[in-house]
Amino acid sequence: MPGRRRGRGRIGIVTLASPQDFRARLAAANGVEAVPERLAALADLARERRAFLETIQLDAALARTPGAGEGVETLRLALLSAGTTDHLLPAIRVAGLGRGLRLETWAAGYGQYRQALMDPASGLHAHAPEAVLFALVARDFLGAVPVTAGAEEAEAALEAAVADLRGLWARARAAGAGLVIQQSFLDLEPELFGGLDAVVPGAPARLVAALNARLAAAAGAEGVLWLDVARAAARDGLDAWHDPLRWLQAKMAIRMEAGPAYGEMVARLLAAARGRSRKCLVLDLDNTLWGGVIGDDGLAGIVLGEGSGPGEAHLALQRYARALKARGIILAIASKNEASVAEAALREHPEMLLRPGDFAAMAINWTDKAANLRAIAESLNIGLDALVFVDDNPVERAQVREALPMVAVPELPADPALYVRAIAAGGYFEAASFTADDAARAGQYAANRERADLAAAAGDMEDFLGALAMEVDFGPVDALARPRATQLINKTNQFNTTTIRRSEAEVAEMAARPGAVTLWFRLADRFGDNGIVSVMLMVPGAAGELELVNWVMSCRVFGRQLEDEALNIAVEAARAAGAGAIRADFVPTEKNGVIRDLFPKLGFVPGAEPQEWVLDLADYAARPTRIARKETGPR
Repeated sequence: MPGRRRGRGRIGIVTLASPQDFRARLAAANGVEAVPERLAALADLARERRAFLETIQLDAALARTPGAGEGVETLRLALLSAGTTDHLLPAIRVAGLGRGLRLETWAAGYGQYRQALMDPASGLHAHAPEAVLFALVARDFLGAVPVTAGAEEAEAALEAAVADLRGLWARARAAGAGLVIQQSFLDLEPELFGGLDAVVPGAPARLVAALNARLAAAAGAEGVLWLDVARAAARDGLDAWHDPLRWLQAKMAIRMEAGPAYGEMVARLLAAARGRSRKCLVLDLDNTLWGGVIGDDGLAGIVLGEGSGPGEAHLALQRYARALKARGIILAIASKNEASVAEAALREHPEMLLRPGDFAAMAINWTDKAANLRAIAESLNIGLDALVFVDDNPVERAQVREALPMVAVPELPADPALYVRAIAAGGYFEAASFTADDAARAGQYAANRERADLAAAAGDMEDFLGALAMEVDFGPVDALARPRATQLINKTNQFNTTTIRRSEAEVAEMAARPGAVTLWFRLADRFGDNGIVSVMLMVPGAAGELELVNWVMSCRVFGRQLEDEALNIAVEAARAAGAGAIRADFVPTEKNGVIRDLFPKLGFVPGAEPQEWVLDLADYAARPTRIARKETGPR
């Protein structure tokens, strides 16, 4: 059962780089007068391995640094707990900074989570949280179940507990929280039946495991984020996360030493919900994807495959990378090698799981790794902060960290058998949701390589766009499209007109407003279906106007006239809704400069307010494009 493993284990595998001269660097950061530069220096420290005391020192420095700074998003978080959490808040704030979030935290008093939710005059409501984290204990929900309970009594207790917790989530959302996080329950009860704890209906271990399973399913159905501390405790040993003495003395459910790891888990969930998870895994080849050096050892001499420990370790890394690709993570290669030799190994080695077609980009040459990572990001049209670079060579890792601090570089153990655990423990690819479009994404980026070849062969852009044979499908953001639409709104940074993030519940509420127009768009061409790649949310504004409050588009389809055809469709829908104009804002950020001229190019004129643009629908003429509309029309 989760949580039964004892022992003071290490919490996870060390994946962050060891801090170098922490005290000196912290002192130097504190001495920087300019807030953005000081925050950047503190964020660099926050992304390195740290103990609890170093976390406290970093948090104190952060408290003395006002504002958010460039590239840092502010988010208000409330922690509702059945125990003591004062030691966890600094760890959450510091880990958040390391992932680009300035977290403004508030915590309810010990055991006061119900009162805080129900009292509109409470500090919770005054804090106006954008995210609420429930860190509760199972005894509060299952403590009355006798160990002699039969299956029906245990079932009724579980159903009541899930209903109670779903009610708490609803109250958090009513308080304005767009993001709700539910922490899984640690099994803190002693064993009663030994192995039969998993069988007896009223055994605490069985009840806690069943409650976690049902609650996780309910969270998935309701768009609640799942913080799986129980699984972490099962992996590392319960005593690595929970100290019975501290629980009895101070109701501290998570031990102090586990604070930094707990903060990382919370921060990566929040970052995922805000579109800050990594998108691309970039792999080295020699002694990483396989053992040995292909240029020296030849095809028959590299170590890969069943029959030897090292060979199976490298095979396990390939299997893990392939599984990441299946869930939508882009794969790429950055290797110092002769391209023809390395690509031949990928094609011809009988034990190779990953083939050239699995990689959306390959930079195999003798250029330094940092330059190749820049080239990979550019070719995929993603930011450098979307990359995770995996290389067995500590010199290469250090060079990339120095040259490109925005690239995530996990610290690999010496033994390749631990590579997979090291990468997974970093939480770089944390997901807030998973859709069919996610599963197809890696293949869509790989198809972009074929589109690039077509573009190179075409005479001009018009020839290229015509040869693509593009087709757009579109429809309202209904219950089926809502998860993907919400994901796009929260993850897209470049083509994002307002950068306003929305929860799935907020998207549903906006779509339900009378007179609102919501649209999703998916683009297909001769190389495949790109999936839902753009979303528009328009709500009634002033008389006769629709306000375009969100317009996002995936970077995968930039430059293919989809913005023109999407506007053509939006204008038709707006006219059908009785609108005479569309009013939009463009809020510039460090990442959306690529669309700074979007609205004037599409025929909008400046509005009365700064950053405001208006399109008069009476004068609008459909913009010519090379995109056909799907015959079935909007669904």
